[in-house]
Order: sequence, then C-alpha cells, then structure tokens
Amino acid sequence: MKYFFLSEGWKVGRVWAFDGLWQVTAWRRQPEIQRLNICLVEDNEVMWLYQVEEAIVTVEVEPVLSVARETPPQNIGQVVLKRLISAEQVIERLALASAKCQLQDIHSVVK
Repeated sequence: MKYFFLSEGWKVGRVWAFDGLWQVTAWRRQPEIQRLNICLVEDNEVMWLYQVEEAIVTVEVEPVLSVARETPPQNIGQVVLKRLISAEQVIERLALASAKCQLQDIHSVVK
C-alpha cells in the first residue's frame, strides 16, 4: 500500500497507474483509495491520511467547490501528487508531529 496526506477541503481527481491514466473500463473497477481515520493538524490545517493500492503511481487532487460561491476555496486549481509515501514514511511523519489521540463513541467501535 501507498499513502498520502490531503488537506481538508480537497478531493481526489484523476488517478494514474503504471500504464497511464486509470481507465475504469480497462481495470473493470474504480481505483482503491480510502481515507483513514488519521489526520495531522498543522497551522490549523487538517490533513487526512489516505491509503491507495500499489498499482497507483500518481494522484491529482483539486479543491472542493463551495456550494454557495461555486469557486475554489483557494487560488490553486489542482495539484498532482507524484510522490506517494510508504507506511514507514507515514509513521516517521506522525512521530515528528505533536499527536493527540481523540476517540469518539468508543462503545460503537468495541461492539
């Protein structure tokens, strides 16, 4: 698996595999991209950890459009993440951050 951090308010756009742009018809499925329940907060910016399958080499991200304004929340239109990180690099990043564990409704998790 590979990983990347994505700021809250941004979403995944196009995805590339080793053979080029991800084609749902060729792969017969969507790429496996999952947001995990782990985030970092740096300078009041929430950055969620995403996990992607090994076949993915590049991910394009773009800001989510504001419903009221229908304009991107920032001046950047899109960003291409070419360097996805390993689990070891995620742990290194988390170890460098000031971490705070916050459990919500732990009883529903324990069932």
